[in-house]
Amino acid sequence: MPLHKLEHFDPNYRETFGGDDVKALDLYTEGGDRVGSVADVLVDDDGRFRYLIIDTSSDFFGKKILLPIGLSRIDYPARRVYVDGLSRQQVEGSVEYEEDVIVDNDYEEKVRTIFRSPSSGITYERDTYNYQTEPALYGLNEQSHQTFKLYEERLIANKHRIKTGEVTVGKHIETETARVTVPIQKERVLIERVVPTEAGKFVDPNELKFQEGEVARIEVYEETPEIHKEAFVREEVRVKKVVEMDTVEAQDTIRREELDVDTAGNLHLDEHGNTTHGAI
Repeated sequence: MPLHKLEHFDPNYRETFGGDDVKALDLYTEGGDRVGSVADVLVDDDGRFRYLIIDTSSDFFGKKILLPIGLSRIDYPARRVYVDGLSRQQVEGSVEYEEDVIVDNDYEEKVRTIFRSPSSGITYERDTYNYQTEPALYGLNEQSHQTFKLYEERLIANKHRIKTGEVTVGKHIETETARVTVPIQKERVLIERVVPTEAGKFVDPNELKFQEGEVARIEVYEETPEIHKEAFVREEVRVKKVVEMDTVEAQDTIRREELDVDTAGNLHLDEHGNTTHGAI
């Protein structure tokens, strides 16, 4: 099972633990000797603590090691982590933890070998081993590791698109009667009989010529209107969508669990209600 650093598994782990930060705690032996500080925590896929990454002090070999969580006792009020039976030889013989190291099954077994009791009778089987096999290394004591969750409600805002309508753009044809006026010309022949100006004048018979048949031709024209229809662009219409932004505010009542601490016996509490000695 892969292991994860605490902040990678839960970026808001401080809120999860009510503001407590295990990475800010110093590591002490039961005798009160400081041997380093907690640099980080390795958790499994379920968020269970499996190892504390301990940065040992400079006078204690000055290297980082992995400490199985079951060997520690976390005391948040005292801002300390106590470890049972951590010896100088164990720190000296522990595998040094480096940031780029891959903590696989074989690496973990090297760590367990340092802290495992010779009388445990545990035989490591790579394919069948699990953390429940060694509660002495990975079990969380109820008195030493009281872990519980405080829940709170939050308003989560999401959004989704719904169809609120549609616009259909089409065309239809309207008809009307149009009138246009065109002036036209028509020719006609006007024949008038008038009194001759030389009426009664003698005409020489030798000059007189009588004619039969057509003596004149006059062509008569008239204009006729030619009406036809042509189509022209009257107007252009552009259709497009625009997005308008709006902010919708919602409110609701949310709940949050707070911690109530009742004490019994002769305990000294600081101004925050924390005990000044002993385990949580």
